Amino acid sequence: MDWKLEVVIAPVSDVERARAFYVDTLGFRLDSDFHPNDSFRAIQVTPPGSDCSIVFGTGLGGGVAPGSLKGTHLVVDDIEAAHVFLEEKGVSSTGPQHFLDGVQTPGVEPNRADYGTFIFFDDPDGNSWAIQEVKHHAR
Repeated sequence: MDWKLEVVIAPVSDVERARAFYVDTLGFRLDSDFHPNDSFRAIQVTPPGSDCSIVFGTGLGGGVAPGSLKGTHLVVDDIEAAHVFLEEKGVSSTGPQHFLDGVQTPGVEPNRADYGTFIFFDDPDGNSWAIQEVKHHAR
């Protein structure tokens, strides 16, 4: 039996600002914008090439504070291209980072090892994302 992660909820304070960031700035596909009444709205977006989507909105339940999503990873096969993309879009990030003796260190992993280089950035609410370079998946 397959167990597939399909959706991650990103708690936000301003739905329109989040929609603009994820769709207009990052270029994620807008899958749906379901708004049946004034107390409920669910927007689903999907990063290019991903099978997992991100949902945010109002009235989604759970009482989770905006900006409390931390450490969710997006995977790319070219971390430097991802960094250039973020810079061109005006998204503040750490730039490429790798870990040397357990310490976060600027720059790409010297051997370009899969799972070895990251970029960290936040959405406008402070939800934190990591971009990780993987050219050959272990699975």
